[in-house]
Amino acid sequence: MDPVLARLLVRHTLRVPVPAGERGDGSGAALRFDAALRTAGFALSSALLRELSGRSAETVVELARWVLPAVRERVGDHVAHNAYFIDFPANVPDTREFWLSCVLEALEDPEAREPVLDRLSAGVLDLLTLPSYGRYRHSYEELLAAHEELVPAAGDRLTVLHPGGPAEEETAALYAALAGSVTPLGEEHLADLAVLAAHCADGPQPAEIPVRENRAVVNAARLRAGAAPLLDTVTDVLRLACALSGGDVTLRERTRFRALSRPVRRVLLAGLDAVVAKDPAKAADVGPHREAWKRLGERLHPHEHPRWPHAAEVFAVARGELRVPSLDSRAEALLADGDVPGAAELLASAAPGRLFRALDRLLRTAADGAGREAVLAAAERAAPRVAGRVVLSLREHAQNRRAGADAVRRVFVNRAGAAWVAPDRRAPLPEDVRERLLALLDAETRRRLPVPERLLVDPDVLDVALPLSGRASTGGFGVLPRGSVSPVDGELLRFFMYWKEARRTTDLDLSALVLDEEYRTVSWLSYTELTAVEGVHSGDVVEAPDGASEFIELRLGAVRGTFVVPQVHVFSGEDFEETAESFFGFMLREGEQEGRPFEPRTVRMKSDLRGPGRVALPLVFRRDAEGRWHAHWLHLCLRGTPSANRVEEHRVSVAVLLRGALGRTPLTVRHLVRLMEESGSRVTVWDGGAVPAGPVTYLGLERPEGLAPGSRVLTPENLRDLVPA
Repeated sequence: MDPVLARLLVRHTLRVPVPAGERGDGSGAALRFDAALRTAGFALSSALLRELSGRSAETVVELARWVLPAVRERVGDHVAHNAYFIDFPANVPDTREFWLSCVLEALEDPEAREPVLDRLSAGVLDLLTLPSYGRYRHSYEELLAAHEELVPAAGDRLTVLHPGGPAEEETAALYAALAGSVTPLGEEHLADLAVLAAHCADGPQPAEIPVRENRAVVNAARLRAGAAPLLDTVTDVLRLACALSGGDVTLRERTRFRALSRPVRRVLLAGLDAVVAKDPAKAADVGPHREAWKRLGERLHPHEHPRWPHAAEVFAVARGELRVPSLDSRAEALLADGDVPGAAELLASAAPGRLFRALDRLLRTAADGAGREAVLAAAERAAPRVAGRVVLSLREHAQNRRAGADAVRRVFVNRAGAAWVAPDRRAPLPEDVRERLLALLDAETRRRLPVPERLLVDPDVLDVALPLSGRASTGGFGVLPRGSVSPVDGELLRFFMYWKEARRTTDLDLSALVLDEEYRTVSWLSYTELTAVEGVHSGDVVEAPDGASEFIELRLGAVRGTFVVPQVHVFSGEDFEETAESFFGFMLREGEQEGRPFEPRTVRMKSDLRGPGRVALPLVFRRDAEGRWHAHWLHLCLRGTPSANRVEEHRVSVAVLLRGALGRTPLTVRHLVRLMEESGSRVTVWDGGAVPAGPVTYLGLERPEGLAPGSRVLTPENLRDLVPA
């Protein structure tokens, strides 16, 4: 089997497709495979162990050859995690004493003495000029030799791999699931879809591809395979052109269009012509991406193809030579005339999704109760034609629009995860209007949800936010959508961060800010504060062309505040999206476990660092009134400054952002479980013991062993399938 596809299947499904082949005695190889997996916190399920034991040893070894690297990369164990202080977390020095030792060493170095004295005489301590500061002084092998073996603990993570079906069936099923997803995919999943689409372009296709970005990726694969692309809007053509040029199909980033072959140009122009010929009003969709259309026109040369006149009209609209009133402009004209019901009816008939996105504004703008009644009536009629994720997004919005709510801030998060806060000056929705809207949305969601006879639910999944967009999380392991809350059980919390620069020297810094219940600063850990009551920092690495890691360890019982906010700052060099690789994660350990600074068996989460800002905020840890800790997932970034970002300088911005973000109530799995129970599903909360004998629909963070054949399993890897179409 293609190793790339095989690793992709393991990442997404935690299933191992076992190839057909001769039976044999692979029991010894299977046990060694399982033992190797356990060093990374993974294990073979009993069913998979039995299956592999009956295969040839060669088959087992071949599977291990690609499964082990896949799971190790998933938790960040594919790189060497060296720490600046070799004994970390022991023997971390006082910050000022450490700096002084670096200065003294520099003064003893004939080459470094003069520049250091010059800066000191000017009253400046530049750490970067000190030869011994920020550069590893020992090898990774020496660090390993300085640490004892990890002592196993009952709380160590063990992620179980299950047997999969034939590789081709697994590949086709994953392709159909990603391509047919009703929610947008994140960057990592879109890249995986491109790989799958190239492999499956000649095979069965999903009945529908509702998300336009997914459709663009599939269309690019279909076009390369000689099949006709699926196009029904002009923007589909633009996204396809971006995909063919290796650009951004979300249209968020500027794409530099490549020279396209004549056959490809003909396909794009013919498709564009057919869309506009069928519905001339669709040419109005050019407006939001006018500049991209102009650049694409330079590659397609529409004036050279008179047989496709409607395609030429699209580019005339982009150049401003032809005017086509957009739906939005027609709705705005009605609102300007005070005709709110008319605007609602226009959107309901032409674009129900846009009506739902504008519903709050329309209800606030309506002059009286009759106007609001007309808007709600239009929404009720349009609801069956609105995408399920839009219905649920509006539901989450409405539940946070309580009349008289204390919140005075609005948190805005764009598609790249960049966040900012602004005062909330909107008038509240009347409570009776809000309640009716919530009832409408719940009724529509209930109508679309399946009603499984038996629903088995892991209670830890109930507070996971619904993945209404793949952009609300990042790629990685153990990552939950923005707004999710998960329990944190362990005595020692250890953060880790790794980066490898691509083209220029880069310095990323790991920090942790501790805040009290009023979001006031208590303390922090960073390269400027290596030790505090709460814990220790592993030391600052400023130059590591082959990759570098930093760690922070906190003893949760010693934390004096309510919030612990880990963050990664770009101090200099490449931003997160420019680095060859950068990721953040956390481990949980018991007090006496020893072990290396990085131990994959204790990793609970590892997420890629991506986003346009220079300060990353993956999640925040919060202590409740009973003293229990929980992780609140953020996946946010702040713009920061071009260089020298430090935790001290962003304390106020982070506190304001957290107050707004944690003040919102996300829409979670609990909401859909309640609706399914109201519709007749028999819900059983799983206590971690034996599972029912018959088929069930299982909702949880990980798939348990022993589920009956025919069971449907929904975990974070495929939780998007829970969102109704």
